[in-house]
Amino acid sequence: MTNLQSLKPQKTLVEQVYERILDAICDGALAPGDRVTQDELALRLQVSRQPVGTALGQLKQQGFLVERGRRGLQVAPIDPARFDAIYELRSALEPLAASLAAKRATAAQIDEGRALIAHGRQVVAAGDSRASLLADVAFHEWIYRTCGNALVVQSMQTHWQHLRRSMGEVLRHPELARVVWDEHAAVLDAIARGDAGAAAKAIGDHVTTAHGRVGALLAAPSRDAA
Repeated sequence: MTNLQSLKPQKTLVEQVYERILDAICDGALAPGDRVTQDELALRLQVSRQPVGTALGQLKQQGFLVERGRRGLQVAPIDPARFDAIYELRSALEPLAASLAAKRATAAQIDEGRALIAHGRQVVAAGDSRASLLADVAFHEWIYRTCGNALVVQSMQTHWQHLRRSMGEVLRHPELARVVWDEHAAVLDAIARGDAGAAAKAIGDHVTTAHGRVGALLAAPSRDAA
């Protein structure tokens, strides 16, 4: 029995379709205002219309798609109000998560965090902005898991997908991306030391700085247009 490994449940077809469409939205392959149709996506993904329709319904409910009358479903614009609201939530939840992680992290979890930092720095050095973004999400998800509070993970799961769309603008700038990973490293160091107060402060400072950093870049196109 010692050779038996636990089986990971396979993702359903709906889950796979949902993730493919969400990735396209977050990566910009489907840009704000782009029209999406059930038939076209089913053809492109080579699946039936039913799982596509279910996935589109979920994405609409979560605010990634909007209904535009006769034009049907379109990719929603990045909503500044939602963006600000998510950062307000993060400023409350993430210091709590980091402080709990500092109290509860195991040696194996600390090793996992260090591996995530190393990977993040590596993909930034390679100039891979998409991989850098995914690594950024993975690091924050590591904090949520490590804190040991399942409600934190559930609360942030969907919100982080909205942040992926806006954070990508920051991580396309290598000099800013390097700073982000320096800040992540400071958070990890505090968690590894078991210093709950320092961990909370480090992640709080990081979230506050990130809010201003991303907000400024999102505002730049509007100023240019004006």
